Amino acid sequence: MNDRAVGLLEQYDVEVRKTRKGRGAILCDTDKGSLIFKEYAGNELKIALQNRILEQVSEDGRVKVEQIVPDKEGNLLVKDNDGISYVLKTWFEGRECNIYERAECVEAVRLLAKLHLSMEGIESDVPIPPFQPHKEYEKHNRELKMVRKFLKAKGQKNWFEINLQQTFGLFLDQALEITEHWQQYSHLQEGQAECSCLCHGDYQYHNIIKSERDWYILNFEKCVRDNPIRDLYLLLRKLLEKSNWSISLGTELLKAYEEIRPISAYSRIDLYYRLAYPEKFWKIVNFYFNSRKAWIPERNLEKLNKLLEQEPLKQHFLDAVFRTF
Repeated sequence: MNDRAVGLLEQYDVEVRKTRKGRGAILCDTDKGSLIFKEYAGNELKIALQNRILEQVSEDGRVKVEQIVPDKEGNLLVKDNDGISYVLKTWFEGRECNIYERAECVEAVRLLAKLHLSMEGIESDVPIPPFQPHKEYEKHNRELKMVRKFLKAKGQKNWFEINLQQTFGLFLDQALEITEHWQQYSHLQEGQAECSCLCHGDYQYHNIIKSERDWYILNFEKCVRDNPIRDLYLLLRKLLEKSNWSISLGTELLKAYEEIRPISAYSRIDLYYRLAYPEKFWKIVNFYFNSRKAWIPERNLEKLNKLLEQEPLKQHFLDAVFRTF
C-alpha cells in the first residue's frame, strides 16, 4: 500500500495519531482505538454483506469479531484516484492461534462452532450462488490432467519434475475417484439448507487472534455461501497436516465442535470428501505450473516428499475416524 492512501483517512471521523505499515496494510493508532486500513478487492454489495455478518455476530455476542468503520458519509469503502477501494476496520493487537498448542487448536474449533451459530439465519440480497465442491474438484482435475500432459511431453526434467511425474498416477486417480463419488452424491444437496449457509470462507489460524483479554476472528472478505463444514475443513486440514494426521487430535477437535454445534450425517460425508480429496497435491502442482520452471525451489521437493510420507497416515486417519461416524 502506498503512502498516498494515508490521505484517504481524512474521509473518516477519526483522529489518527500515528500510523505504521504492517501486513500489507496501514495500522492506525486513533482516538477510537487501533484500526487497520487496507485495500479491498470486492465490490459494494460484497462489503455490505460482510458488514451485515459482522454486525449480527457482534450483536449475538458469542464470539468477538472485527467491525467495519464507515466514513463520514456512511460509506463502507473509500476509493483513491485510481479507483482502488479501501476499507477501515477495527484491529486487535495480539498473536495468531498457535497451531502447535493443542489447547489453542481446540479453542479455535469451539470459536468456529459459536461463529456458525451466530451466523445462522443471515439473509442476503447479494446474489452469491452456493459453492459446489465437486465442481471445484472437476476444475482441479482438468488442471492436473493438463500438467501431467505437459510433464509427459517435456524433454529434460529436473529432479522435482521426475518425482512429480512418478507420483501423478496415485493422486490423479484418487482425485478422479473422489470427484466421481461426489458427483453421484451431489444430488442429495437439493433441499439441504446447510449447503447454502454463509460461512467465513477462510477460517485459518492466521485469522484467529489471541489478545491479552480474549480471542478475535478477523478477515471475513472471503465469506461465501456454502456448507459451514467448509470452515471446519480448512482449519482441520492444516492442523492435521501439522500433526501427521493425528487420530486423537482429529477426534478431539470434532468432538469440541459438536459439543457446541452438532454435525449432521450429510455434513459428515461432506467433510470426509473434502478431506479425502488430494488438495495438497493439487496445490503443489498448481504452484509448480504457474511459476518459473527454470529454477524449482528445493522447498517444492520437500513438500512433495512430505506429502508422500503422510499419505498412508492420512488414509489411516480417514478410515479410523469416519468409519466410526
